[in-house]
Amino acid sequence: MKVKNQLLQLKPYLPGKSVDAVKKEYGLEKITKLASNENPFGTSEKAKMAIFNCVDSLVSYPDGYSTNVREKVAKHLGVDESQIIFGNGSDEVIQIICRSYLSAGKNTVSAWPTFSQYRHNAIIEGAEVREVPLQNGKHDLEGMLASVDNDTSVVWVCNPNNPSGTYVNNQELVSFLDKIPSHVLVVIDEAYFEYVTAEDYPETIKLLKNYRNLIILRTFSKAYGLAALRIGYGVASSQLIKEIEPAREPFNNNKLAQAAAAAAMEDQEFILDCKRKNKEGLEQYYAFCSKHNLSYYKSEGNFILIDFNRQGDEVFQYLLERGYIVRSGNALGFPTAIRITIGTQEQNEGIISTLTEMLEENNVVC
Repeated sequence: MKVKNQLLQLKPYLPGKSVDAVKKEYGLEKITKLASNENPFGTSEKAKMAIFNCVDSLVSYPDGYSTNVREKVAKHLGVDESQIIFGNGSDEVIQIICRSYLSAGKNTVSAWPTFSQYRHNAIIEGAEVREVPLQNGKHDLEGMLASVDNDTSVVWVCNPNNPSGTYVNNQELVSFLDKIPSHVLVVIDEAYFEYVTAEDYPETIKLLKNYRNLIILRTFSKAYGLAALRIGYGVASSQLIKEIEPAREPFNNNKLAQAAAAAAMEDQEFILDCKRKNKEGLEQYYAFCSKHNLSYYKSEGNFILIDFNRQGDEVFQYLLERGYIVRSGNALGFPTAIRITIGTQEQNEGIISTLTEMLEENNVVC
């Protein structure tokens, strides 16, 4: 038996070392993981209680329509329930989109570096991938437009972009959408939407009325603190959702995830508190970077990409041996940088102190 040829050029997703594995390897008692953009402030107590109340019904299949959480999300966004599709994380919605629109002879356009699953799923479907390099960490929308042709099916805009943290503002996005041909689906991936503080960030839900070729992705994995339960969603016109629904697997959202997500939607105070603390954490890193003349991008997500002008793997390893897990920029398209998830004030202070020691050691060596 032989798998698809396109699978031979892909590598499976390789998660980083577990906390327990790092403890054992380096003889450490405490590990601080700031690698996966998880919420360091945990999960809403309302969501936890909803999970607890659900454990006695695990014998039955979940609601295949995700009715309760669908109602809550639709009300929160001000859209019709028929405009939403749920996935096992927004990752699965990306997969559904690729399965629905991409095939051999078609192409898809995205920025680079950006979220890797756009490329990964497009290759599996046999489509051509056209990647347009970021400019100063931001999407080159004009360059992306120039890459679109009659065979383009999907264009991806990760906003804020992962891993750079930069964003496309309202004016830029509307201008871009006005120029995109109507046969091309534009995907706005807003996984970090809840953390955004920029005043000119686009109100994308309102744009759905004017752009029928638009779908917006969001997730409960980041600010809502439900990464372990894997639930995300897409919002588009009712017709578009109806067309791609057949590509969704049945019962793709488990019962615990649905219960927790529905309850989490009712606790927007928790989200606002996390957003405030995240902004304060970003300011800690901005001050550190300014003090040490390090290049970075101002971030609208819950992470920051910092260029240390040395191999990202070296910085990663230095931190790992001292109990901090981050992401090396080598795997993200920024080989001399690392990406750090914004943690609690204490966690941020700890890793900043460790990075300062590294920089001082480097100056002594020089």
